Amino acid sequence: MSSLPVAAVLTDVLSALQVAPQVLLNAPTGAGKSTWLPLQILKEGGLSGKILLLEPRRLAARNVAQRLAELLGEKPGETVGYRMRAETCVGPDTRLEVVTEGILTRLIQRDPELTGIALVILDEFHERSLQTDLALALLLDVQQGLREDLKLLIMSATLDNQRLQKCLPDAPVISSEGRAFPVERRYSPLATHQRFDEAVAVAVANLLREESGSLLLFLPGVGEIQRVQEQLRERVASDVQLCPLYGALPLSEQRKAILPAVPGTRKVVLATNIAETSLTIEGIRLVVDSGQERVARFDVRTGLTRLVTQRISQASMTQRAGRAGRLEPGICLHLTSAEQAERAAAQSEPEILQSDLSGLLLELLQWGCQQPEQLTWLDLPPAANLHAARKLLRQLNALDEQEHLTPAGQKMAQLGNDPRLAAMLIAARTPDEQATAARLAAILEEPPRGQDSDLRNAFSRRQDNWQQRSARLLKRLNSRGGQADISLAGPLLARAFADRIARRRGQEGRYQLANGMGAMLNQDDALTRYEWLLAPLLLQGSQTPDARMLQALPLDIDNLIASVPALLGQSDSVEWDETQGTLKAFRRQQIGQLVVKVRPLAKPSEEELHRAMLNGIRERGLSVLNWTPQAQQLRIRLACAAKWLPEQEWSEMSDEALLRDLEGWLLPEMNGVHSLRALKNIDLTRAIQNWLGWSQRQRLDTALPTHYTVPTGSQIAIRYDEDNPPALAVRMQEMFGEAQTPVIAGGRVPLVLELLSPAQRPLQVTRDLTAFWNGAYREVQKEMKGRYPKHVWPDSPADALPTRRTKKYQ
Repeated sequence: MSSLPVAAVLTDVLSALQVAPQVLLNAPTGAGKSTWLPLQILKEGGLSGKILLLEPRRLAARNVAQRLAELLGEKPGETVGYRMRAETCVGPDTRLEVVTEGILTRLIQRDPELTGIALVILDEFHERSLQTDLALALLLDVQQGLREDLKLLIMSATLDNQRLQKCLPDAPVISSEGRAFPVERRYSPLATHQRFDEAVAVAVANLLREESGSLLLFLPGVGEIQRVQEQLRERVASDVQLCPLYGALPLSEQRKAILPAVPGTRKVVLATNIAETSLTIEGIRLVVDSGQERVARFDVRTGLTRLVTQRISQASMTQRAGRAGRLEPGICLHLTSAEQAERAAAQSEPEILQSDLSGLLLELLQWGCQQPEQLTWLDLPPAANLHAARKLLRQLNALDEQEHLTPAGQKMAQLGNDPRLAAMLIAARTPDEQATAARLAAILEEPPRGQDSDLRNAFSRRQDNWQQRSARLLKRLNSRGGQADISLAGPLLARAFADRIARRRGQEGRYQLANGMGAMLNQDDALTRYEWLLAPLLLQGSQTPDARMLQALPLDIDNLIASVPALLGQSDSVEWDETQGTLKAFRRQQIGQLVVKVRPLAKPSEEELHRAMLNGIRERGLSVLNWTPQAQQLRIRLACAAKWLPEQEWSEMSDEALLRDLEGWLLPEMNGVHSLRALKNIDLTRAIQNWLGWSQRQRLDTALPTHYTVPTGSQIAIRYDEDNPPALAVRMQEMFGEAQTPVIAGGRVPLVLELLSPAQRPLQVTRDLTAFWNGAYREVQKEMKGRYPKHVWPDSPADALPTRRTKKYQ
């Protein structure tokens, strides 16, 4: 029996897998759950098929497979193999496959029964990546409908047991004991008077002077790794190797960071959170945790992703600390205070709550799931993100009106790429186009680092990973490929990124995108001399509302439109000549919100002119029309009716609603209207009344009349207001004989009475006429008898006769 901690629970794990479809395993970092347990399950589990072991990261997957093979005295591709996007190493005798996330999803989609697979292990589940959540949802669906015998083992050092057990109430929970060696956890916030990179370098150098052994430093991103590495060169001894470690590094550099230090030296590995899980970095005794990570957050409003640096969760702190206790007692220095660490979130926020879900939605639709809530999720995909995903898939012609996959959408889903790149790949018809599309997709999946934003330069490079990926994509397209040609790139990219076509606006590298957003390049970027660009890779800025163009391609806009005429839309609009009182109609050809060509409509038909007028009103707003007091009161009355009588149906009168339905209420009144002056002469009261119809007008006039008949018989206009109660301004003598406050809206709303003197000046405002007659009226009576002696001021106004006249004419 192994001395690894997880060995103590092997029997429990094997027993649970015999009786339960899903099993949860809590096993701390270094316990052997990734590199020992799968082999023991393969050996003793009595499984009738293969094991799939999911590792979230490619680097970890390759190294886990390598370690598992070494433990068997073999090479990868024999009993143990691996599959990932850029590399496959399996053989006819492979019984345990280590796979990355996208690969697992593809395997499930291609063979929903997972023929020949007995067990799927989801490792490092605490990371809660989008693809892992999707894989779990699909696997649970497979278990429920197709494979009752399929087993599922979910593992991590920091499982969110509460949420998992709520989702999987019958799954046994097995916990392994602590890591093999103790780790002393220290807390020390960074000095505030130093830059981040300098303060981190000082903390690392101090720990190296005090303690022996190699060190693993966690930093949020590549930029920080490079800056801290520069700072450390000046502060560490000559026997210390500085080894960066992040996903975009060449494999040889990654291996240098992972392998033991050269004898007589020690190393400092500067890593992103790629080193947080599964990956065994040899010889590490010390860990310095910056307490930060960089995560991608999708903005549903812009459709772009921005990178955010944030504090890590307590679960991530535990994972990072665990790296120090693999081989001997270790030390983890958290560069934060203990109080801040305690206030950190328990678990990291799942990717599914903050990601672009277009790829996930495409997978679900390929699976035959129209509504995501039909599957079992730890966190249901957010409705707003799903709405944005559907909008993009419709734009890419992947969805029909019934929200089903179109033939193009089915081809896109089968490719398994990002939806935009899949749309570009299937749009390629000729061998040369397919070769070009494959090269572009490979570059955009793993874009070059650095400041060069010109996609043409990346396209001309022969980079091994791009060459290999391009070849695989061509194979997936069943194409031998032709000659990749950058001149074909514009039309291909436009089919996938039409909303990211950009036109220069002003100077300083600023552009407007077809979707209306702003985008920018550095002022000294050579691409700024081009008026038109297409920017497939954008990053939402944190300091400015404009997105940053990471990769862009110059466009000849005329050639692009000739190649992809569907890009071009058309709209008619009006410019108003206030001085001449005339309208000028124009027809604009546009790509999204970018105007390509404008031409005047010399003699438009009345239908064309009216359509252009309506477009002009929508652009300028309702204020261009002549809203008389009567028309304004009609709108307010309808708005009040909807508020006071909600059980009845009323037409919406907001600016948005009226602008949306100009064809319904304004267009019928526009016969013969060919000028701005004639437009302003339209009777808007009549237009709205005709639009309402007889029934609604009758209900409105009955419930909310325009006038109220006072005791003298005079019809006094009621003044309606959206924010204040309805009011009636009337001379006090005309209200004599009225004992109670008048009401409207079926008795629900009393009128505010503005009682006036014979000279039409305000005397009293009241919503309770009875109380006024019986109270404050006495003071008014005394004053008014002296000021207006010719008018009657009775002692009992509620019982007196109303009058419009003086005593002489009574």
